[in-house]
Amino acid sequence: MVDADQTFVIVGGGLAGAKAAETLRAEGFTGRVILICDELDHPYERPPLSKGHLLGKEERDSVFVHEPAWYARNDIELHLGQTVDAIDRAARTVRLGDDGTLIRYDKLLLVTGAEPRRLDVPGTDLAGVHHLRRLAHAERLRGVLAALGRDNGHLVIAGGGWIGLEVAAAAREYGAEVTVIEPEPAPLYGALGPELGNLFAEVHRERGVRFHFGVRLTEIIGQDGMVLAARTDDGEEHPAHDVLAAIGAAPRTALAEAAGLELADPSSGGGIAVDERLRTSDPDIHAAGDVASFPLLGGRLRVEHWANALNGGPVAARAMLGQDVTYDRVPYFFSDQYDLGLEYSGWAPPGSYDQVVLRGDAGKREFIAFWVREGRVLAGMNVNVWDVTEHIQRLIRSGAEVDVDALADPHVPLADLVP
Repeated sequence: MVDADQTFVIVGGGLAGAKAAETLRAEGFTGRVILICDELDHPYERPPLSKGHLLGKEERDSVFVHEPAWYARNDIELHLGQTVDAIDRAARTVRLGDDGTLIRYDKLLLVTGAEPRRLDVPGTDLAGVHHLRRLAHAERLRGVLAALGRDNGHLVIAGGGWIGLEVAAAAREYGAEVTVIEPEPAPLYGALGPELGNLFAEVHRERGVRFHFGVRLTEIIGQDGMVLAARTDDGEEHPAHDVLAAIGAAPRTALAEAAGLELADPSSGGGIAVDERLRTSDPDIHAAGDVASFPLLGGRLRVEHWANALNGGPVAARAMLGQDVTYDRVPYFFSDQYDLGLEYSGWAPPGSYDQVVLRGDAGKREFIAFWVREGRVLAGMNVNVWDVTEHIQRLIRSGAEVDVDALADPHVPLADLVP
């Protein structure tokens, strides 16, 4: 039987929310667990949306965190297709947006995620303009890519980040023509800098992707509601039958802001500011996943990747139960593009490092890259090299100076470099 003396409410039905609910039950919590999700689908994982599921290699059911019956079996009160439009911190209630129902909480977890940034240009209302964040987006886009491949159609992608490049790879596998428009001088510039960004540009060029760097999309040209071309600020027109906006995501903080919770500075990615236990400025409210900005390695960071949701949700759940926990995971993500697989650990945006050290053969696309400042490893990325993530993360976390020549030498075991 569920003990109704305590009620924990989770707002947000993604991976972080589902894993938090799972953890509460695994840790023996017997109170009510209410999970409120604004989508009609059960909680699912997002990486397949731009990878296996988009390519048709993974079935729809494979993306869900739990089978639908799991929630009832574990006494999780799941509200699908519901939104929360207000938090009353004094009364400790949340208000449902559709009918104004008030739900009281003892502890509240905000895992509201992020929303794709929208193109602010003429033509975004045309039928062939797409975003990729939700399962419904991926299923629509999969049909679009298949049709473009059959008809030798053109896809223009605004944005050369991870989502943009993964969709570019998928589109080429379907046979579609692809042009990527990116204002920076290389793809993945904000994540990898120019050194590795240019390598990824070559990977995609070899597969037929066209890039147009240093420009912005200014207009989507259409006729009778359909896309015909995309215009950039240098006056060029790129033929297009469909356009994907892949220009990043913004944390969904409106609910927290209206409730008066402290937000992180936009210069560090914004989001809801939390401490090392993922508590917000209100001790009865926690936040995790894409929306949370947490302290790490002397700074503050908001991370939008799968591992952050996977690990953050359970830590938040344990903190809600009063356990002495700390969330200090080194950021981690992975990507698959064509026959290239990679894992990236750490965080080293352009300007934060003084050199990039390569170990292995970049020409064969089998190597490890390290972003280093004053001999200390800030981040590492293994490309088609496996079972090294633990060593890379230990190097990052140690903050110790390493011998850069040894770091570059594939004959020196990484384990020997870890203090």
